[in-house]
Amino acid sequence: MEKPYILHMFTPAKNLSPFDVNMALDAGWDNAVGYTNVEKDDVQALTQDAIFSRSPSGVKRTGIFLGGRDMHMAMDMMEIVQESMVPPFQVSCFADPSGAFTTAAGMVACVEQALKDKHDTDLTGKCVIVMGGTGPVGSTAAVLAAKAGASSVKILGRKKDKSQRVAALCNSEYGADLLGIEGEANDMIDGIVGKADVILACAAAGVQVITEEHIKNAATNLKVAADVNAVPPSGIYGLDVMGACEPIEGSTNAFGIGALAIGNVKYQTQHRLLQEMHDRDDPIFLHFERAFEVAREIVKEK
Repeated sequence: MEKPYILHMFTPAKNLSPFDVNMALDAGWDNAVGYTNVEKDDVQALTQDAIFSRSPSGVKRTGIFLGGRDMHMAMDMMEIVQESMVPPFQVSCFADPSGAFTTAAGMVACVEQALKDKHDTDLTGKCVIVMGGTGPVGSTAAVLAAKAGASSVKILGRKKDKSQRVAALCNSEYGADLLGIEGEANDMIDGIVGKADVILACAAAGVQVITEEHIKNAATNLKVAADVNAVPPSGIYGLDVMGACEPIEGSTNAFGIGALAIGNVKYQTQHRLLQEMHDRDDPIFLHFERAFEVAREIVKEK
């Protein structure tokens, strides 16, 4: 009798995401077992319980998924998982806290493709503004944009000091300091929106963070705007939630990418990564960088 495919799902949150459970089972895992309120100090013991309870053939059918709501916590937990492996008892691990890694990957990949298709350019040398940049999707998108060549990446949040702390952490932990991410408060948007080539809206659902006036002020330079908020009103004025690189109302040069278009790429990216873990015999460790590679492949296929 063949051993079942078991995905152990660790989250610091009080509940496991039903979205992630559904995705895991649809990707071919036989069982998705949740562990909630997991702290970093718990990860080594949980990991070693998972690997030592199965034979070397069984660990090939075992994986670990890391959820939660914090990009940095998920990456710290992944490092502990890796350090807890004892060959040949090694399993794959995939971090995607609140879907932030796959959502941000889908967002930035869609923006790259829009820049290429509509403006014959890419993110190199571009000014990128990330609204809601202190959250997991926004901070991940900022890192990906910086690593993709943007010369200026500013994350905006309600409080400047928090935005600056998150920016500094992204720079120091993930290599974005090669170009640098800066933090600002939301009320600075009026003064900097006119310089933006790209706007990424990653703020809370149902909150419009880029108004009609902002679009007018950004009309000359703005090339692409993307929003992950599917709850009305749109996070960006004039942007259709279903829009897939459609002209933005009030702008002469900008094209918009809506939440459902991004969500489609996010969904496919997460599915493929879960399948990649399922199908591989050797252990792999997947996070936002691999998610971005896969999302880029998906948008090129369209």
